[in-house]
Amino acid sequence: MSKRGRGFVLGCEEDDGDAQTGETGVTELAQNVEDLRGTLKTNMDQEMEPGLDQVLNKDPGLDQVLNQDPGLDSGDSVDLEDLEDYERRIVVGICAMTKKSRSKPMVQILERLCRFDFIQVTVFPEDVILEQPPENWPLCDVLVSFHSKGFPLDKAVEYSKLRNPLLINDLDMQYYIQDRREVYRILQEEGIDLPRYAVLNRDPDHPEECNLVEGEDHVEVNGEIFQKPFVEKPVCAEDHNVYIYYPTSAGGGSQRLFRKIGSRSSVYSPESSVRKTGSYIYEEFMPTDGTDVKVYTVGPDYAHAEARKSPALDGKVERDSEGKEVRYPVMLTAMEKLVARKVCLAFKQTVCGFDLLRANGHSFVCDVNGFSFVKNSMKYYDDCAKVLGNLVMRELAPQLHLPWSLPMESEDIPIVPTTSGTMMELRCVIAIIRHGDRTPKQKMKMEVRHPLFFELFEKYGGYKSGKLKLKKPKQLQEVLDIARLLLVELGQHTDCEIEEKKSKLEQLKTVLEMYGHFSGINRKVQLTYLRTGKPQASSGEEDCHKEGPSLLLVLKWGGELTPAGRVQAEELGRAFRCMYPGGQGDYAGFPGCGLLRLHSTYRHDLKIYASDEGRVQMTAAAFAKGLLALEGELTPILVQMVKSANMNGLLDSDCLSDSQNRVKTRLHEILQQDQDFGPDHYQKLAPTQSPSLVNSMNLVQNPVKTCDEVHSLIQSLTSQIRQRLETPTAQNLQLYHSESLELMLQRWSKLERDFRMKSGRYDISKIPDIYDCIKYDSQHNASLGLDQTQDLFRLSRALADIVIPQEYGISKEEKLDIAQTYCVPLMKKIQLDLQRTHEDEAVNKLHPLYSRGVMSPGRHVRTRLYFTSESHVHSLLNMFRYGGLLNEEQDAQWKQAMEYLSAVPELNYMTQIVIMLYEDNNKDPSSEERFHVELHFSPGVRGCESESAPQGFGFRPASSENKDKRPDQGSLEDLSQDQPDQALLMSEPISIQRRSPMVRNRKTGSMEVLSECAQSKGGPLRLFSSGSRQSPEFKPNPGLGFEGCSMVPSIFPLETLHNSLSLKQVDEFLHRVCKTQDQDHNRTNAVLMESPAHLRASSEAYLQQFLHSFGGVPSSGPSSPVHESLASSFSFSQ
Repeated sequence: MSKRGRGFVLGCEEDDGDAQTGETGVTELAQNVEDLRGTLKTNMDQEMEPGLDQVLNKDPGLDQVLNQDPGLDSGDSVDLEDLEDYERRIVVGICAMTKKSRSKPMVQILERLCRFDFIQVTVFPEDVILEQPPENWPLCDVLVSFHSKGFPLDKAVEYSKLRNPLLINDLDMQYYIQDRREVYRILQEEGIDLPRYAVLNRDPDHPEECNLVEGEDHVEVNGEIFQKPFVEKPVCAEDHNVYIYYPTSAGGGSQRLFRKIGSRSSVYSPESSVRKTGSYIYEEFMPTDGTDVKVYTVGPDYAHAEARKSPALDGKVERDSEGKEVRYPVMLTAMEKLVARKVCLAFKQTVCGFDLLRANGHSFVCDVNGFSFVKNSMKYYDDCAKVLGNLVMRELAPQLHLPWSLPMESEDIPIVPTTSGTMMELRCVIAIIRHGDRTPKQKMKMEVRHPLFFELFEKYGGYKSGKLKLKKPKQLQEVLDIARLLLVELGQHTDCEIEEKKSKLEQLKTVLEMYGHFSGINRKVQLTYLRTGKPQASSGEEDCHKEGPSLLLVLKWGGELTPAGRVQAEELGRAFRCMYPGGQGDYAGFPGCGLLRLHSTYRHDLKIYASDEGRVQMTAAAFAKGLLALEGELTPILVQMVKSANMNGLLDSDCLSDSQNRVKTRLHEILQQDQDFGPDHYQKLAPTQSPSLVNSMNLVQNPVKTCDEVHSLIQSLTSQIRQRLETPTAQNLQLYHSESLELMLQRWSKLERDFRMKSGRYDISKIPDIYDCIKYDSQHNASLGLDQTQDLFRLSRALADIVIPQEYGISKEEKLDIAQTYCVPLMKKIQLDLQRTHEDEAVNKLHPLYSRGVMSPGRHVRTRLYFTSESHVHSLLNMFRYGGLLNEEQDAQWKQAMEYLSAVPELNYMTQIVIMLYEDNNKDPSSEERFHVELHFSPGVRGCESESAPQGFGFRPASSENKDKRPDQGSLEDLSQDQPDQALLMSEPISIQRRSPMVRNRKTGSMEVLSECAQSKGGPLRLFSSGSRQSPEFKPNPGLGFEGCSMVPSIFPLETLHNSLSLKQVDEFLHRVCKTQDQDHNRTNAVLMESPAHLRASSEAYLQQFLHSFGGVPSSGPSSPVHESLASSFSFSQ
């Protein structure tokens, strides 16, 4: 490369090295300089910001040379030493479109670059670039040129070959950057991690001729299969219309990304089919928890990184007061710095931006943008100018004999996280939350023996574990096809066994044909292998019973999250903000958003986990929407924020334990006795003497007679519904959540048939289903005005209050045993969460050196949210109650907490168990008092009628003694002066202004998308209860709903169970209960290894006995743990 000096700066060609000394030479030289300056000044006056104009016209050296003597004219001579002093300058040419060359970042950097003594900047005017040939462009030593819309890259390449300047960014490589295929090829060749991808090249003349096969939930590109969610990118990097396709299990549809328009960067579309024209890259979607990282290099040894909200999350661009997108600098790991170096060198772009995805503990490059500057970072502007100036001087100063040496500076400054002063610092929030309000769950069981079912069972690997769960649309379609085929065959046969199945097959077909398509997680089929067939339920079935293996088919439907459940989750998410530092503040117009301040500055490490049930996943997504003030549909939030795959039994359970089978059998026997409860029954059924259980038994008195009454009330209800169906207006009557009267009648008619068995006895396992349905109809369909629904609600609730909690154990030992089978993996994960108080490199950390207005950039709060079903909540609560965390006799606060929990009759929707970890920085790090743990609990949603509920003890009752020290809780956080984040110890409820959530969001166009609106009249929604110390007796507590949501009950505030636990106490407790379960499991494994055949036989015999005692397989109750949850070692990827 040529390294020009002297006359080049003045805009004239070099000669053979001999300077002209005559009068004519000086005159021509002066005229050339004036012409050059005039041209530049004219263009700059017209096109450039004043700041850039000042940069380009602040050249004192030139003025001194040409104007050193007021009397000097063109005929006079000039001191050549002065000219030589001026000529020893390096000219940096900026060749780009005006929009780029006059941008704020460019002006800021050029101002700083001109502070180098021997560097001068020349900006190429846009009209010269577009209209003049390259040989007429200004001359320079160093060329900064980059492609953007409308830029003639070919001319820039021609100019580079003609003038041979030092290139900051290679021009030829910029052609590759415009093609995503080439970008990915180069990244792959350099060994840089990128998402799994495939390229689909289409012939524009024959777009249908391509290697693309599209399925319901996947695409196959050139033989490579991509399951949804996947990303579809145009191969042209200038095309920003990137689509993300979501699986039907999450609601389907797609998120359509585009170049920012106003405050939008993407929009959700119900369209699920991929584009049929054009060439695309298809790649695996990487879950990044809603965050993108943009990396900006300035040479191979410098990289600046910023995190922003992912445009795919809700499509809303967060902007600051100046209208710029809100971004926060984050720290790169050592591996990511190496990736930045590789990208910079591989693409030969000194100044280069690229996109980084942090997912599953790894970092992936998904795009390379070429020349890019950071916006609104003075520190970056300083660094960028310094790096570029030193690079230019290092390359050219030696050849021009310019005095310069590379300044020695330390590259990495040790970062020490700041603390929050004497007050305890919130370090970790862990919450286990039950899903929100749902439609009634329904279930149908049938024994199948047709070979087609066995083929399906084998096709999807059912023989590996003896059971199979089918949820995907393709799988459910196969089951429906088999049912249709068998129904056709049944029309030609009169066989006893087949005729007995006909009604079941018709119901299977009807349920699978509901809604007209398979969308969302609202139906599933489970198949269980029975080696000797299903045991006969009664002697009347003896002739039809057939020996040999069979499959038990269980069809489940319903159980979808309702709009009310979505509102509950969103409102609870908003209320949860107040637990965080600055929860009383106001951020971006939202109340109680100290958390949003924390989260938006990347000091909040958030992970959300959910079981595989659709209602649980959608609850988690709705909660995240409220927690983080997101907008739009839940599907993009679900896909990006909620982790539900490969849980290793963390939140899902698929089978009953032996202990639970025994408990259910005993419970079934006790409730089948036609006599009033006596002392023996109370001892057998309520050995823990729980007040809620005892009260329910007092109300029931005789379980069989109560069941008779319940069955009679169900018959009355179905009769009333049939009568309503005969009215002329019945067809137009729409019940809640688009249910019809016919579907409501089907729901209740099935319960009427199934509750009383052929033997005349009652199927106790149906009691939770009955209570489930009447609770739903009492809350959502009360406008029907059906008679005696309150009587049915009262009696079924009393029975359910006996059955449901006791299914998880009757005695303390049984409760603990069953709880261990359910939630040991979850408790091990909680233990890990509490132990990991140090920061993880995979977390997006705020970079302290670049973070202005944030006084505690090194501080992080870890939040782990676990959304699950009723079974895990019951089990986890039983572990805390009966696992020996504290001694009731020695700890008065724990005793009060246990009395309160015993008085809670039901763990309703949105039940919460919350663990909060604090650090007292004034205590010795080795002291037990250094870390402080609090345990809180809420029984969830209030009932749909004015019911009795236990009165808790409030939030942090012990702090009521320090009222004088309590800060003002009504003050707003002044976000213009970021205070050290502090956790406040409060005895009064923390409140946020409640907003009515039932106003339709016009922007989304969805009829079921609920948005925030005006302030409610009913006062604030409280997350924490006031500090009452009353006894845990039942007291009236009206079930007021959220303002504007007549069918959305409010949620009980959190009550403190204990507020002075040490981390050591909690850690030892978790270790002990998990170790006990592991030891039991190891002993079981040892016995199984010694006599597997005997145990398998006895286990199956017990299962057959259990099934027979229930008249078949129980059709309700909690989901149960998979065998993996019994694993002696727990490995779960953080």
